[in-house]
Amino acid sequence: MKRTSNLGNGFPNDLPRPHGEREALERAWRPPKGWRMLSAVNNTQIGAFYIFTAMLFFVLAGILALLMRLQLATPDNDLISAGFYNQLFTMHGTVMMFLFAVPVVEAIAVFLLPNMLGARDLPFPRLSAYAFWAYAIGGLAFFCTIFWKVSPDGGWFMYPPLTSKQFSPDIGADFWLLGIGFIEISAIAGAIELIVGILFTRAPGMSLSKMPVFAWAVLVSALMIIFAFPAVIAATTLLELERAFDWPFFDPQRGGDPLLWQHLFWFFGHPEVYIIFLPATGMVSMIVPTMAGVPLVGQRAVVAALIGVGVVSFSLWIHHMFTSGLGIVAMVMTSIASFVVAIPSGLQIFAWIATFWSGRVRMNTPTLFLLGFHFIFVLGGLTGVMVAVLQFDWQAHDSYFIVAHLHYVLMGGIVFPVFAALYYWLPIFNGAQLSERLGRWCFALMFSGFHIAFFPMHISGMLGMPRRIYTYSADLGWSLMNLLSTVGAFILAAGVLIFLVDMSRALLQSRRDHDNPWNAGTLEWLPPRNYGVRSIPEVRSTEPLWQNPGLVTEVEQGRWWLPGTIFGGRETLITAVRDARPTQLLRLPTDGWQPFIAALGTAGFFLLLTVEWVVIAFLSGIGAIAAIVMWTWQLDRHAPCVEASIGKGVLVPTHPAGRRAHSWWASFILVIVDCTIFASFIYSYVHLSMALQVCPPPGSKLPSGLSSAANVALMLMSSALIFWNSYAELPAHACKQKGLRWRTVFALLCVVAAFWCALKGQLNAGLTPHADGWNATVAMLLAYQGFHLLILLMLGCYLVLRSWHGHLVPHARATLDNVALLWHAAVFQVAVTEFALRSMPALMA
Repeated sequence: MKRTSNLGNGFPNDLPRPHGEREALERAWRPPKGWRMLSAVNNTQIGAFYIFTAMLFFVLAGILALLMRLQLATPDNDLISAGFYNQLFTMHGTVMMFLFAVPVVEAIAVFLLPNMLGARDLPFPRLSAYAFWAYAIGGLAFFCTIFWKVSPDGGWFMYPPLTSKQFSPDIGADFWLLGIGFIEISAIAGAIELIVGILFTRAPGMSLSKMPVFAWAVLVSALMIIFAFPAVIAATTLLELERAFDWPFFDPQRGGDPLLWQHLFWFFGHPEVYIIFLPATGMVSMIVPTMAGVPLVGQRAVVAALIGVGVVSFSLWIHHMFTSGLGIVAMVMTSIASFVVAIPSGLQIFAWIATFWSGRVRMNTPTLFLLGFHFIFVLGGLTGVMVAVLQFDWQAHDSYFIVAHLHYVLMGGIVFPVFAALYYWLPIFNGAQLSERLGRWCFALMFSGFHIAFFPMHISGMLGMPRRIYTYSADLGWSLMNLLSTVGAFILAAGVLIFLVDMSRALLQSRRDHDNPWNAGTLEWLPPRNYGVRSIPEVRSTEPLWQNPGLVTEVEQGRWWLPGTIFGGRETLITAVRDARPTQLLRLPTDGWQPFIAALGTAGFFLLLTVEWVVIAFLSGIGAIAAIVMWTWQLDRHAPCVEASIGKGVLVPTHPAGRRAHSWWASFILVIVDCTIFASFIYSYVHLSMALQVCPPPGSKLPSGLSSAANVALMLMSSALIFWNSYAELPAHACKQKGLRWRTVFALLCVVAAFWCALKGQLNAGLTPHADGWNATVAMLLAYQGFHLLILLMLGCYLVLRSWHGHLVPHARATLDNVALLWHAAVFQVAVTEFALRSMPALMA
């Protein structure tokens, strides 16, 4: 950052703004109308689409739950068949967990964070659009399977061997595995956008210590997604390979292990509870201070608690496997961790109570939902401590007590905070507020209905009622509890219905300024515009609107950073991670069809593979790749300058390279995702190897050492060539970049040769993935290397084409830096694979 005038940093500019500056901003950020709204990429618009779709899935999953409660209302009921009931509870759990709970918190974050951080937009709006449309298209297609009765019926956790081809021969399980797999990819794409946006697009002066708690909560949750969700992607890949190609990863009769699925699934599944919970607590930490009229008590302690919960949650996956026969040491350590995680969670609750106590609370609808959340979640936490006790869990496992605990934690931990957030933040969307009178009725019905529905399940569970049964006998003593639960479910649904009617009324009103109706102190309550803020303010506290009441006027008059558009398009600031010092002017893409087409192609690829339309599926996949290439092919090297004035005499670059570029960090996060998937495959190999008495199993042998050495050597050679490209001086003209292109081509040839050596080695060793689980895991590691071969071929060709067309220049070399990072990660994985293949037999010898 360079300063060219003596204007003080952090002081508004009193000079009059040029005529037409605001109009230029409005032209650049004008949203598409009509059917062209499908091409929108502005995160505020995408966030609104996201929230609507997530709430739609909430309603659909609720309807499925009501059908189940009707079936269980009376004993010996034959309203629903056993098979259809299995589909109902599988779809209910899947839609709630995968299509509502995680997406709704990502949706609210995508909608709120640009304004809350003082940014015009998050850094990858097309990535957000792609993530949303992949989720929406794929999710709706997946839900529609229930109308043709081809939905999965193995539970939302899909435990094998129940979900193997032998016991689930229909395509319902395949819809779950392929559909949920790519929906998780959508969630990861959204997490990358949120992480980079929070770290790099905060308003100047908004250091990490001044960042809103909601941003902290979303950051921790998004980082958890990066490390947790790859495990379920790996698990679904393995199970689909077993179902489609008979690779026996989970077949105990052929050297597989069903517990392998549980380890991989719950390594994702238990952190997912906190991935849902933490952003919800972030919303609570934003609303409580506003309703109390005082800053949040112990804000730094609350942030530390968020981080603590995120870290500890990864040690809890065995919490769901206490009855699966694991060793006592692992179970005791997990039990202790289950108690420990309650400490940072409780700290947040005490901070909220202290904030309410120190202020003057306004008893309105958002406050009522917050109080309801407190009460319900504390009860859910107490039952969570109960099931953390091994002896109690052994008794309550797979009973309706666990169903009650799950709903108290998840409904209390996500639904009530989300409803509080919708009542609180709706004015930001169009200036309208929900009815206070209807809101109180909504809360009363939801709160009372919730307890009538789920509290009796504790009792029925203690009376011995197991989970996942579709009927029961009258003489078991469960009839009254089930009837009460059904009545409560419909009371809860009546409250949701009132909310939907009131929400429809509010959304149909004409758009107007919201005028900060709650007198909140954070930046999202600045006047709403398509471009976010008129000028990006300097932030000096966690509640800038409380500290400087005149900030609204100053921002609207364009007296702060980036008051207009420099290049005539969409722009925002990139700031330093720690102190939010301006470091770059980021030029953002405008609306376009590429994200929608890419999402449509992605959904088509996975869903059409399920019904075995292989040719059309691969054409859809090619279309998705083509659309992604089109949106990344940005011809911005002809920018009139490489530095831009962002106000107050400050110049910043427009094309930073290497680790200073936000896109490099997005690629780095993608590498973490890739390596976590790879680690899950390595764990699968280690797990099945340790289950053997002799490794390799009789009749199998490892590939020759020569083929393994050639594989690693060739991959290292390719990495060295790409490293040469990265650190050699990059000529400004394409005609002088022939060396770079030839080195890239030779690196690609090395990658192809390395894979051929690995494949030849396995074939010569006689390894076949159909033989047993160990052979299948070895083949899986080779297949993952082949997957990276395809990725590197596309990246290498893309790099060569960028250079050939003159789009790779010294001041715009992000393609080169990002490809190099991904390339080195792929080479690292090959080296680790060969080491793991050799070391496990040696360790077990």
